[in-house]
Amino acid sequence: MNPIFIKEIKTLGKLAWPLLIAQVTQTLMGVSDTIMAGRYNSVDMAAVAIGVGISLPILVFIQGISLALSPIVSRLDGSKKFEQVANQVQQMLYLSTFIALLAVTLYLFVPYLLAQIDMSPIMLEKTQGYLFYMFMAAPAFAIYQTLRNYCEGLSLTRPSMVIMFIGLLVNIPANYILINGLFGLPEMGGVGCGLATMLVFYTMAMVTILYTAKAKKLSHCRLYSHWHKPNINDIKAFLSLGLPIAFTLIFEVSLFAVVAVMLAPFGPLIVASHQIALNVSSLIFMLPLSIGLALAIRIGFLIGEGRAQDTKYAYYSGLLLAVSTVFMTATTVVLFNEHIASIYSNEIPVIATAAGLLLLASLFQFPDAIQVVSANALRGYKDTRAMLIISFFSYWLVGFPVGILLGLTDFIVPKMAAAGFWIGFITGLSIAAILMFGRVKVIQKRLQIEA
Repeated sequence: MNPIFIKEIKTLGKLAWPLLIAQVTQTLMGVSDTIMAGRYNSVDMAAVAIGVGISLPILVFIQGISLALSPIVSRLDGSKKFEQVANQVQQMLYLSTFIALLAVTLYLFVPYLLAQIDMSPIMLEKTQGYLFYMFMAAPAFAIYQTLRNYCEGLSLTRPSMVIMFIGLLVNIPANYILINGLFGLPEMGGVGCGLATMLVFYTMAMVTILYTAKAKKLSHCRLYSHWHKPNINDIKAFLSLGLPIAFTLIFEVSLFAVVAVMLAPFGPLIVASHQIALNVSSLIFMLPLSIGLALAIRIGFLIGEGRAQDTKYAYYSGLLLAVSTVFMTATTVVLFNEHIASIYSNEIPVIATAAGLLLLASLFQFPDAIQVVSANALRGYKDTRAMLIISFFSYWLVGFPVGILLGLTDFIVPKMAAAGFWIGFITGLSIAAILMFGRVKVIQKRLQIEA
């Protein structure tokens, strides 16, 4: 095997494992909110679920914009232009916090939005209270995400893992105290989850600021030594790179949310089974996603170092790692699908239906791994518009119609409900994987010609 190839596998593995733990920890925060609100009562759990559905796209958008920073920083790192890093990070701080402050003002429209949803007055009050804290948390989330991508752009991925773990350690006790009203505090129920999340985001932002100010590994960038004024050209460049990433993430999040709503008429058994398969897939997705995030950093660094030709070794290393990983996870899901489903439910019909969906979810993992690695490679190459177009076409113009055709109609086969939509997911992801792989090859050939 090519020595460069072996080196890239090792480098990606070293970058990816802290990102994996960080991503899993972030997921566990949402899981803890749902479980702890549910144990309080079902009304509060529903309020939190609705609140998450409304606030998540906003946070995902901020995160997507911030992801434009790491490939730029990694290129500067590779080319040893450390004196330019501080300006780029500060420009992203201006942009991300401005978007977050706009999000805060959007809270004014929340009462009108919630009025359109048929819910009891008490649920309405709790959902609105939860959303107040989530919207107020947006500026801290923006600062954290920007500084996180600054660190990751310099190939420092362990701080993300440690800081996210600190966030989880704050989140669980804060949830318990605020939900149940301990130590003389008012009993807030599900609204307490929102306040706890806000406290977590501000804690993580402050810890990250302290780390980036004091860490010796970052001293050469002198992030806080001089504060640059907002530069409209730099901000436009970030928007050009970040908006496609943000909208790509929203396309994915909104697709699964819409499908969940469309399955509601089939009843709780189908919806619950679909959610089990989706939850398992989401957890497994963290593995190839972490490899993809590491790959974007590595490609940016290699290009900055003047080794653009070696990015193809990094890309194929990422594909090999991701596909090998999901081969093991998919095999596990196939062999233990009923056991996995039984973790989520003790109802035999739900377990049986979810087990069938998990078999489809095991197939889903392969194109999903290829597309997420390829999408992050494109982010490393700063070719995010192609990623946006491919994602929209594959998910919404191919996968979603296939899902509707098979899941909701008898046009080809008797309506398959959730299984039909999962076949649609597989179809859309397969198209995305093929097109994104092809786009990466085009970019690599272009770099080869330029070289």
